Amino acid sequence: MRILLAEDDVSLGNFVRKGLEAEQHQVYLSHSGDEVEYLLNNQEYDLLILDLNLPRVDGVQILRRIRSQNNSVPVLVLTARNKVEDRVALLDLGADDYLVKPFSFSELSARVRALLRRRSKPVEGTLRIADLELSRVERRVTRAGKEIDLSPKEFALLEYLMSNAGRKVTRTMILERVWHHSFDTSTNVVDVYINYLRKKIDENVALKLIRTVRGVGYTVSDGSDSSQDEASDAPIVRSSAVS
Repeated sequence: MRILLAEDDVSLGNFVRKGLEAEQHQVYLSHSGDEVEYLLNNQEYDLLILDLNLPRVDGVQILRRIRSQNNSVPVLVLTARNKVEDRVALLDLGADDYLVKPFSFSELSARVRALLRRRSKPVEGTLRIADLELSRVERRVTRAGKEIDLSPKEFALLEYLMSNAGRKVTRTMILERVWHHSFDTSTNVVDVYINYLRKKIDENVALKLIRTVRGVGYTVSDGSDSSQDEASDAPIVRSSAVS
């Protein structure tokens, strides 16, 4: 799971990050409120762990703003405030849970697990866009009934795009989800693999499903939403990719 940890205490933040990473979460640590807001506006997270005492923009402001923007990310607040009225106010502002400092990591971990279970949704076994179908169980892809042979990395990339059908995903998001930070974000491996997929899925068919969103990244769409105005031209690929 992708967790954004907002904590101004560097040593505490690093301690919590290492503990959560040991439990196989991807943790992004930020020490300032303005950076937290930037990250929330540009990436998706499964959970926000929010300290209230952040510089530049405090945690209460962040909580109020994200809920006013209908951002439904679960929020676990870390606070030194232990009065009942303070905790009630935080819950009324949109916090899903809170933990009073000082706390034990085992309790933090348990609360994180509870919030992530609440967030989890059943995973669809089959994804479909127009006549393109991907079976997660059989690891099989077909278009118009014809089977398409994909490498494991091509399959993972297509699965990520189709699970976000109609949404714009950035190259950074793809790198983090499909390649798990194995590459520097300056690499063009995403563009290379998008080109591989286009040759196998969109070549010689009228309806192009893999679309470039100029200045952003990519989306998969049948053209029935706003993404139909986005470009579908393949990028220029100048170098080979690493699988």
